[in-house]
Amino acid sequence: MPVTPPRALRPTLRPALLSATVVLATALLGCERETASDAYGNFETTETVVAAQTAGPLPRFDAREGARLVAGQLVGLVDTTQLALQRDELRAQLDAARRRVGEFAAQERVLAAQRATADSDLSRTRRLLAGDAATPQQLDHAEGAVRVLDERIRTVRAQQSTASSDIAAITARLAQVEDHLEKSRIVNPVTGTVLATYVDAHEFVQVGTPLYKVAALDTMLLRAYVSGAQLSSVRIGQPVAVVVDAANGRRSVPGVVSWVASEAEFTPTPVQTREERVDLVYAVKVRVANSGGAIKIGMPGELRLGGQADGGRVAVAAEGRGQ
Repeated sequence: MPVTPPRALRPTLRPALLSATVVLATALLGCERETASDAYGNFETTETVVAAQTAGPLPRFDAREGARLVAGQLVGLVDTTQLALQRDELRAQLDAARRRVGEFAAQERVLAAQRATADSDLSRTRRLLAGDAATPQQLDHAEGAVRVLDERIRTVRAQQSTASSDIAAITARLAQVEDHLEKSRIVNPVTGTVLATYVDAHEFVQVGTPLYKVAALDTMLLRAYVSGAQLSSVRIGQPVAVVVDAANGRRSVPGVVSWVASEAEFTPTPVQTREERVDLVYAVKVRVANSGGAIKIGMPGELRLGGQADGGRVAVAAEGRGQ
């Protein structure tokens, strides 16, 4: 049974209980004021969707959801059999065209030598004719020989020019095939974690087919919204505290303001502030280190512009204004 204090002690307990209640309420009120956040939002990150750049089946595709990939890592391959055959054919055509150019050049050199001899014969015939030692028919024959050689030289030069044009065209086509061969290699563009995959190995893909989505999760972005009155206290590169949910409650982590919107917008519906909702707000992005991976995409977060994080400060590069 509960023990009732003597009637003489009851008056002395009431002031003590009242004082303790007031102290506790004051402490809770002060704690609430100290922990009040300035803005609220959700975490996001830059996501990259990797798509196929050539068409064909996928004999190899190594991307798996949750796997960590580094920039430049080979994660798949589109079948290149037909492209390789086209490349070999074009290389053979290129070699043949180069040989033809060489042959035409050799023919031109032979014709040039014959032309020089014909010039000498024409000059000698003209001298002989001037001394009545040659006939006009002999002069016509010598001049005709020169004209024939000139025509043959022009023909060879035209053929050589055509072969050179063929070399340029084949070289361009070969470059296209080799570019397609290079694009058949699925190379991861950024270091990050695979969030989703859209195809499996051995499937047939077209140009532009999404293959997988990757995002860098080492650093997360808190997109929050501040009012116009708060905007003057926000600047790019400013260290701030970000409050996130944790297993044992909530914790604050250091962040850096990396972007501030240049224009106001209407408050997004899911965002609630500690005051009444305002019609126009400014979006800000805060970079937060996420080395442990505790912060997830879409997780809510709170921004304290003048707060101090529990952990040490981290260096985070700032983005440009107006992103």
